[in-house]
Amino acid sequence: MAKKNKRAATGTPALAAAARAGVPFETHAYEHDPAAASYGEEAAEALGVAPERVFKTLVADVDGNLTVAVVPVSASLDLKALAAAVGGKRATMADPAAAERTTGYVRGGISPLGQRKQLPTVIDASAQEHATVCVSAGRRGLEIELAPADLAALTGAVLAPVARG
Repeated sequence: MAKKNKRAATGTPALAAAARAGVPFETHAYEHDPAAASYGEEAAEALGVAPERVFKTLVADVDGNLTVAVVPVSASLDLKALAAAVGGKRATMADPAAAERTTGYVRGGISPLGQRKQLPTVIDASAQEHATVCVSAGRRGLEIELAPADLAALTGAVLAPVARG
């Protein structure tokens, strides 16, 4: 799985972070359709990967602190569960402009890896059911596939049941 060429490894901050850490990963590129209703579902379909293995990166505000949730594209984020997972009381979806500014990525391309400011991160526990998962590699139309344990280690994430549906 360790498809690491220098160009791919330094194409985005997310790929550079994975390469620096020396974890095995693969990159998957596809032609992004700006009219796609769901970036995550588009990625799963374009890559021919089960939606349960493709995870979206969402930024929420938990008690005034931006927090990243990584959940399957086939599910939605349980905001109460996210707040509980980080010891908070209340969570709402973050302002998109604040999410972009803080992570350094644009909506639809926010990666849990290589963020401008590393935010507290929670990965849905279902990730552990798969040998590898795909997350945004830092731009629309580019995914990184890696082991859930490596994703958690690189982001300092906790694993908790934060997805529903």
